[in-house]
Amino acid sequence: MGYATWREPFVRVVPFAGRYSPKPHDVIVGIVQDVQKTFWLLDIDASRWAPLHTSGTPWEPGPGELDEFLRVGDAVLVAVENLDATGKIGVTMKGEGLGKLSGGTLAGVSPAKIPRVIGKGGSMIHTITQLTGTQVAVGQNGRIWVDGNPDGILRVRECLRIIETEGQRSGLTERIEGFLRSTGPTDDTGPHPPRPESVDRRGPDRFEDDPSGPDDSPSIPSDESHEGEGPWET
Repeated sequence: MGYATWREPFVRVVPFAGRYSPKPHDVIVGIVQDVQKTFWLLDIDASRWAPLHTSGTPWEPGPGELDEFLRVGDAVLVAVENLDATGKIGVTMKGEGLGKLSGGTLAGVSPAKIPRVIGKGGSMIHTITQLTGTQVAVGQNGRIWVDGNPDGILRVRECLRIIETEGQRSGLTERIEGFLRSTGPTDDTGPHPPRPESVDRRGPDRFEDDPSGPDDSPSIPSDESHEGEGPWET
């Protein structure tokens, strides 16, 4: 099931739910599932895992040293570099803003709702981060990394729930802003973009997936053609 738009001679259907379908240059959040000799296997919520090779990172680990940089359960912000005819997915950590996501927690929405999470020109994500004092990285695969104080993280999760269930309504940014202003103070310092961790690590970081899961009610914005530019905004 999905939302259909007709542009002769084509019909475009955006699914209400389902796994992420990778596209070149997408910036996504992956979770390390396995550590091999020369690469890490990432779960990107697609039909198959994606290998992150050491050549696609700023590090130069020796044999048996990969788990000193990334361990099972760590989250990373990476870009889809290439897709081949067999469906293999190539990702890289080399690029501005990409890297290991330290601390924080993970939430998620349907990949189809990501344009509404970001908003036109980044308006929605800017409103959320400014009024919660959190740092947020939005992956095109529906995974969202949030860091901040516990109250701020809970309010971001509630915003995502509202977007998931009412994403088809107009005036959503104004509603989210009204909700945030009525439930807590604004952090005037504003958030900062996530930074990759330095090579030296003192211990593993772990992340928690959102236990609530997305709502299955069908909802999709009526026009998302100009929304969701970029992987994350502050």
